[in-house]
Formats: sequence, C-alpha cells, structure tokens
Amino acid sequence: MITEETLQKRIGELAAQMNIDLKGKNVVCLGILNGAFLFAADIFRKLEIPARISFVKLASYQGTKSSGTIKELIGWNEEIKGTTVVVIEDIVDTGHTLERIMAELTMREAAEIKIATAFFKPDAYKSKIPLDYVGFEIPNDFVVGYGLDYDGYGRNIPSIYTLIH
Repeated sequence: MITEETLQKRIGELAAQMNIDLKGKNVVCLGILNGAFLFAADIFRKLEIPARISFVKLASYQGTKSSGTIKELIGWNEEIKGTTVVVIEDIVDTGHTLERIMAELTMREAAEIKIATAFFKPDAYKSKIPLDYVGFEIPNDFVVGYGLDYDGYGRNIPSIYTLIH
C-alpha cells in the first residue's frame, strides 16, 4: 500500500513542518506504544528543535478490531504542565484513544497539544479532535507494517500492507 521510501519522504516533510511550527517552544513528544515507536523515532531524529521524548502505552485493539475500551498499561512519567505536547500516534481511526490521551493531557495542564499521526482513517473517525500532522490518509482497512501489527507480528515490515483475510 505504501512503500518504505514514500513513508520516509513524508516523515521528512512532517518533521520539517514541525521544526517551523514548534520553534521556540518547550516541546515534549509523547509516543503512543507499541505501534508508534518507529514513527516516533523517525520523526524525533529529524527534529532540529530542542525537545524531550517519552512514551505511554495504551491498548484498545484485539485481533483486527478495536475493542472499544482503552486500558492504560504504562503510566505517565513526564512533567508536562506548561509544555507543548506532541502526541505521536501510529494510526488514528475511531479517535477513542486520542480522546483518552487529550483528557489526560488537559488534566495535566499541557499548554498546547499537537497531534501527529503516521496514518489516518477518515472514514472511521468519530472524534472532533483536529489532527495537526497527518502522514497519510488511508481507507478503513486493516494495515500492517511500520509499527502496526496483526496480533503482535508485522511491526518490523518497513512498508505498509493491507491485511487480506
């Protein structure tokens, strides 16, 4: 569906825009595990602004469908009060995970919250939270590769593939 070369080119474009938008701000990147670890690393390496990075793990998938419930597995450990937080997601589909994260960051008094996602499924999106940095809009299909998995497998595939079952 999306080649490694196309992915890396787009990530460079997103990072360049972030370098402009976030210049002079106290930035904390917050990667959402497990899926966003590759995207977070690739974006973070291309940032030319001073920034910190941390990760939180929230789970809502079981097999190929969202379970609809979000379980916090690893807690929040960064001081974010007064900072600009860039949430780095692998994929945004329904928006339920994003709503949970936004509520937590608002409660923790982030000064500003930006959302960066490698992939966005507009046909599945049920939230009104604006997305600031979108790598690719994709159909509402189940995809694997570049951090995205099927039952834990496929995260290490450097391109994106549609799962056919």
